[in-house]
Amino acid sequence: MTAMSLAAILDGIAELTRRYLVMGEHERVAIALWVVHTWTCAAADVTPYLQITSAEKRSGKTRVLEVLSLIVWKPWMTGHVSAAVLVRRIARDTPTLLLDESDAAFKGSTEYVETLRGILNEGFRNGGVASLCVGKGKDFELRDFPVFCPKAIAGIGKLPDTIADRSIRIGMKRKAQGEKVERLRVRDAKAYAVPLYDALAKWMPGATLKLAGVRPELPPELDDRAADAWEPLLAIADMAGGDWSERARATAIALSSGDAREDDSLGVRLLSDVRAIFREKRGDRIASADLVSSLVATPEAPWADLYGRPLTQTTLAQKLKPYGVRSHQVRFGPKDSRKGYEAGDFRDAWCRYLPPSESETSETGETADQLASDSGSGDVSAGHPVSPKQELDRNINGTGIVSGNRSDSDVSPVSPVRGGSDASANGHRDVQFVYNDAGNLVPVEGDGR
Repeated sequence: MTAMSLAAILDGIAELTRRYLVMGEHERVAIALWVVHTWTCAAADVTPYLQITSAEKRSGKTRVLEVLSLIVWKPWMTGHVSAAVLVRRIARDTPTLLLDESDAAFKGSTEYVETLRGILNEGFRNGGVASLCVGKGKDFELRDFPVFCPKAIAGIGKLPDTIADRSIRIGMKRKAQGEKVERLRVRDAKAYAVPLYDALAKWMPGATLKLAGVRPELPPELDDRAADAWEPLLAIADMAGGDWSERARATAIALSSGDAREDDSLGVRLLSDVRAIFREKRGDRIASADLVSSLVATPEAPWADLYGRPLTQTTLAQKLKPYGVRSHQVRFGPKDSRKGYEAGDFRDAWCRYLPPSESETSETGETADQLASDSGSGDVSAGHPVSPKQELDRNINGTGIVSGNRSDSDVSPVSPVRGGSDASANGHRDVQFVYNDAGNLVPVEGDGR
């Protein structure tokens, strides 16, 4: 059977989500790229998290994790385990953590919540560790456990800000009348998923080594943290070629820039509203009293009822002080000098904490479509004679038909992250992941010795 190209694998993953999940096209693209990333995360400096969230229960969040568990690298789906098990299992196996009911998890015991926060904050970057005391009674030691691994986190509402900032948000909604997807019957789903899993197992060893040195072009619309998160996914899209490069960058911009990347802090909201007021009034200075009045009158803003009372000049000054903005005497006329602010006082803060406004980006004359990169070809199967969709259909329904009762034991073996070499029966190259002297998870060929 002809090896499946990376583009066909990505198309197949997107089709798998289309069968069982109601979501937008950008979310499908992000999930497909992230699934492939779970197999090659050792090649990346960071691993972006999937934040699978919804406003209400019964919106398909757990179903997303169930579908992912069929095709990601070494899935570990869990809702709540002890802090010790959580750290040690990640350190031992480097699995793909599929964490369900995160809203309940973050309301658990203090020890568990702090351990989970530590794993998610530190496990984002290759080489990140969580420190635990190990031992009994007075005989204990402080030990570092590596916690870098792919993670998908499902729950209602928001994640803590530092974790959400490391995540790609997959928003789920309840299925509306008229929206139809197949029921997830594991045996039927495996019949479709196993060829994709096998193809990823064959593709992973050589691809991981290649991706380790790739630095893809990043959309300028992404802030630094979003660019870090999307870099390994865009590298995979470029390797796939075809339209995946363009689709991936459009998805990155849609899910991780502008309003989708809106900072929820009150201070950033204040800076944004002040900038809007300056532009509305078309002036370069404003009195403190006038600025407060305009803020309080801003629709759908929190300033009219801030901690139970309207915003005051004193509170405004306190909230702007951390950004280096202070009120001062401003001259409005020959005999009119009042406490206020000038637009120049905010320039540095606006530049650092707010995305460019539409008027600023339009001055460049470039659109998002023009900024997106299309890197052309890059299939792992050079000279493939058919389209990825045709290839996918052939692998699933052609000479390599998979019966509906295929069991987990039929899945091609994948080399372990650490430990001895596990040669493949299919003849593809073996790859082993080991921790180097710097504590980073890295791929090596052979037995790593």
